[in-house]
Amino acid sequence: MPERSLHLNVNVISAGAHPAAWRLPEANPRAFFDPAHYANVARIAEAGLFDTAFMADNSFLHPEGYPNSGLDPIVTLSAMAQATSRIGIVGSYSTTFHHPYAIARAFASLDHLSAGRVGWNMVTSRNKPEGANYGFTDLPDRETRYARAAEAVQVVTALWDSWQPGALVLDPATGVAVDRTLIKPIDHVGEHFSVAGPLQLPPSPQGRPLLTQAGGSEGGVELAARFADAVFTSALYIEPAREYYATLKAAVARHGRAPESIAIMPGINPVVGSTEAEARRRIAEHDAILGAVGGRLERFAKWVGVDPAALDPDAPFPLGLLTATGGTYSSVGFDASTRLYLERNQHRTVRDLAADGRQGHRTLVGSAESVADDLELWFRTGAADGFVIQFDTLPGGLEVFVEQVVPLLQKKRIFRREYGETTLRERFGVPYTR
Repeated sequence: MPERSLHLNVNVISAGAHPAAWRLPEANPRAFFDPAHYANVARIAEAGLFDTAFMADNSFLHPEGYPNSGLDPIVTLSAMAQATSRIGIVGSYSTTFHHPYAIARAFASLDHLSAGRVGWNMVTSRNKPEGANYGFTDLPDRETRYARAAEAVQVVTALWDSWQPGALVLDPATGVAVDRTLIKPIDHVGEHFSVAGPLQLPPSPQGRPLLTQAGGSEGGVELAARFADAVFTSALYIEPAREYYATLKAAVARHGRAPESIAIMPGINPVVGSTEAEARRRIAEHDAILGAVGGRLERFAKWVGVDPAALDPDAPFPLGLLTATGGTYSSVGFDASTRLYLERNQHRTVRDLAADGRQGHRTLVGSAESVADDLELWFRTGAADGFVIQFDTLPGGLEVFVEQVVPLLQKKRIFRREYGETTLRERFGVPYTR
């Protein structure tokens, strides 16, 4: 294997950009509240030697369509960890809503449950319905959310580090369980939190969970550059992806960290067939179901943050209607990708754009060979260290990818043929150091 290996991660709650995917014959309509579904997806991804099974999250019931995200992430990650033995398990938990002590304890517990395979995806939250469920009349502005997030991460990592080497004794002969001189309070008093510590758990086999982050705003880039071991991004085109890649790696270096210590992983939505024609037939079958549901133009308008009444379906999209980046319910990264997508598709009608579905992540349609070639290009030319993959159906889309695309990536010598590492940190090349 080459020294640098492609990172592949599956989003376990994803159904791509297709809101009706749960209605397909091969889908599990109970998936959003069925832990066994997520455990099965994780097992299939592990058979395909994926780096992680990743679970995004939100904390409210969408007012329309498929609920998509129902189970608490800690419960779901536990089910996936117990169903597998090698794949990493990563989940989102918001610093806007959750206290850092609770975060530190929950993910340290998961790390012990999985024998060192867990990662925490550090996120802030900007959805008003989520805020209302946690008692917020108005959510803090972006600057405040990221300041709170940075302090929360400092507290969480300090708690994970509060047990010094040798603190865990467990000597029946002497009756000493722990050496309390090596377990230190953190005594944190900050703008947003006051936490005494220490944590009541010793470090896991990997020292502490992997830290991941998603967000393309200035605050998000800064948070990632300071703390993250891996970053999930939105990138529709290779040139701006290379620019973001270089920008973030440089920011990491400015914080005194090695640029190679952070993995940058855009999201993709692959639809794979034995030929491109077969892949497009699969999309057409799904579109037939989507068309029966209706509301395609309305969903498109909501995605881009405009009134559907202002759109002429047979005219180009009026760019002047777009709000400032970060003005929709999406993240800044998604908003920037959306703007670029609309700018580069001014030759197409709104009706055609709406038929594309939501384009927050890049859609790859084609044969296994063409998909593998595309991933290799991004990997070898400074656009990505890996990918977070959202499939049109789960587990079906994942199974096709594992059977057809993974062997081609292995032949290209950019993806592993076996798991050689024990912990998730080792797999990402960022072993724990104090």
